[in-house]
Amino acid sequence: MADVKAPLFKSDGAASGDIGLDPAVFGIEPNLDVLHQVVTAQLAAARSGNANTKTRGEVRGGGRKPWRQKGLGRARHGSIRSPQWVGGGVAHGPKPRDYSQRTPKKMKRLALYSALSARASEGCVKVVESIDWDGPKTKQAVGLLDAIDAGGKTLFVLTQLDGVAGKSFRNLPEVRLVDPGHLTPYDVLWSDQVVFTSHTVGSVGRNSSYEVSESDFVIDVEDDSASSSGGGSDFDSVKVESEGGEG
Repeated sequence: MADVKAPLFKSDGAASGDIGLDPAVFGIEPNLDVLHQVVTAQLAAARSGNANTKTRGEVRGGGRKPWRQKGLGRARHGSIRSPQWVGGGVAHGPKPRDYSQRTPKKMKRLALYSALSARASEGCVKVVESIDWDGPKTKQAVGLLDAIDAGGKTLFVLTQLDGVAGKSFRNLPEVRLVDPGHLTPYDVLWSDQVVFTSHTVGSVGRNSSYEVSESDFVIDVEDDSASSSGGGSDFDSVKVESEGGEG
C-alpha cells in the first residue's frame, strides 16, 4: 500500500508538517457497493417505526350489527367500524415495526475504511496535535477551523466529547463531534472535512463494534510542510446530505 499522509497542525492552527496515516485504514480502494449498503442500513435503523393505525377490531364500538341482514333493501353490514365506514378501522395500515437490517461487522469495517480512504485521497483529512486551551472558547474553535481551512460541514473526532475541545466546538452548527469508537461511514459521508487529533487518528475503529485489529501502527511525523494533494473520485456519487438532525 502507498504511503498516506495528512497535514498536521498545532492547536493554534499553525502548520506542523505532515503525519503518516495507516494505509490499511486511509489508503484502501473504496468499495462503493459495500459503502452504499452499510449507509442504507444505518439510515434504516434510525427510523422509529412507531407509526400505528387501528384495525376494525381495535376501534371502539361497532359491536352490534347496524341492521338486520335481510328485508330492508340495504347493503349487508356487520359493524359500523369496518373500513368503509366513517370512523371505522384502517385496512392494511402501518403497524409498529423494526426497520433495522443485519450488517456483518466486516462490512461495517470495510465501509468505514472506504469512506475514510476516499476522504484522505481528496485531501479532506486533517490532524491537530492537541487542544490544550485553558478553557472552552467557541471563538477560538472557529479560529482553528479557519486556520486549517476546514470549511463547510466538519466532523471532529475527539476522545472526550465533554472536555475543553468538545465544549468549544459543540455550539457550531456545521460541526459534528464523535469519539473514535462510534465513528460511522455516514458521519464521514455527511462531512466535507474530517479532523482528527493526534490521539484519535491512530485509534479509529478500535474498541468499537467494528472490531478493528488491535495491532498498533506507527505514526510518522515529518518536518516538511508539504501537504498531500487531493483529487476527485467516484466517492461523490454516494455522498449523502444531512437530514437536519444528528439521528
